[in-house]
Amino acid sequence: TFPLDLTKTRLIIQGEGVNKDLAKKQYRGMIKTMASVVKEEGFLKLYNGVTPGILRHVVYSGVRMVTYEYIRENILGKRNDGTKAVISGMTAGALGQFLANPTDVVKIQLQMEGKRLREGKPPSKLYRKGGIRGLWLGWGPNMARASLVTMGDITTYDTVKHWLLLNTRLIDDWFLHIVSSGCSSLVAAILAMPVDVVKTRIMNQNIISPTQGQVVYNSVIDCLVKTVKNEGFPALYKGFFPTWLRMCPWSLTFWFTYEEIRKLCGTSSF
Repeated sequence: TFPLDLTKTRLIIQGEGVNKDLAKKQYRGMIKTMASVVKEEGFLKLYNGVTPGILRHVVYSGVRMVTYEYIRENILGKRNDGTKAVISGMTAGALGQFLANPTDVVKIQLQMEGKRLREGKPPSKLYRKGGIRGLWLGWGPNMARASLVTMGDITTYDTVKHWLLLNTRLIDDWFLHIVSSGCSSLVAAILAMPVDVVKTRIMNQNIISPTQGQVVYNSVIDCLVKTVKNEGFPALYKGFFPTWLRMCPWSLTFWFTYEEIRKLCGTSSF
């Protein structure tokens, strides 16, 4: 699903720094954006940034799953409390994303590299110019996004699964896991998309030596205000469809695999 992630990033950045009318003309949709990348840059460019993308999931998913379950089981107490599930999810997501932030920054910079080169802009040299600090560019909105994604993903999965077990005849099997993960991916995409737009634009900018005419955001609020003012509120949901299309199969695969591995290891269901 990585080409969908690159497409989402291109859609989010597209229209940045232009007036609302021009932004609407530039917005080409998921299929046309993906096709233009293949036509103008080559098919393999759809996988630009895949290595840091994989590393991000190793760090982010590993930390948030372990942290969520630990908080749920040992600190807040298990089951049947939506508030506890939300707190566990948001805390676990924020911690996991803070540790994985450098991989996210590198991934986004690589995803936009082809577009930068086609526009005659110099390649990104974030670390050379920004040092270690540059690798944590946009960590604030990124942690906020991760908190919302985890709340939407893990918390929704956990809540829906146990609600269905208690209130329906469904048993704890693969069908229940698929239904619960389908709900979780949709909620996660809806909650996280506006923050995803803000964090992606902040991570993509060259704050060290901005090029002429480049939009530079001073803060999360500044990015949010400029985006809505220049492109309208719908700009906060640019890339929603490829985001959900990517999240849905990923969530289905992750939860189904995770539950089966727990079963094989003799661990209780999540």
